[in-house]
Amino acid sequence: MKYLASYLLLVAGGKTAPTAADIKALMASVGIEAEQANLDSLINALKGKNVEELIAEGQEKMASVPTGSAVAASSGAAAAGADAPAEEEKEEEKEESDDDMGFGLFD
Repeated sequence: MKYLASYLLLVAGGKTAPTAADIKALMASVGIEAEQANLDSLINALKGKNVEELIAEGQEKMASVPTGSAVAASSGAAAAGADAPAEEEKEEEKEESDDDMGFGLFD
């Protein structure tokens, strides 16, 4: 993933076709050692391809993928939301006991 991220960062920076050396230099600048086999694999996979077109194709493919995790995530959020009022009630009780502090505003 870090190789692809480096490639995309270089493309965003204006290089239309980053080389393995470009990616290696970018990764070295932040202290990451790049493996040549991974670099070669990425460069060969992206050779002659337009990044914008690849991203558009990927978005189309992802749009057709059903996401069953959305139901689980929303039910998890609902469960978390159900716990939140109980915690707020405890906090409110604590705040109420601190309000008096032994004297009143008009005493």
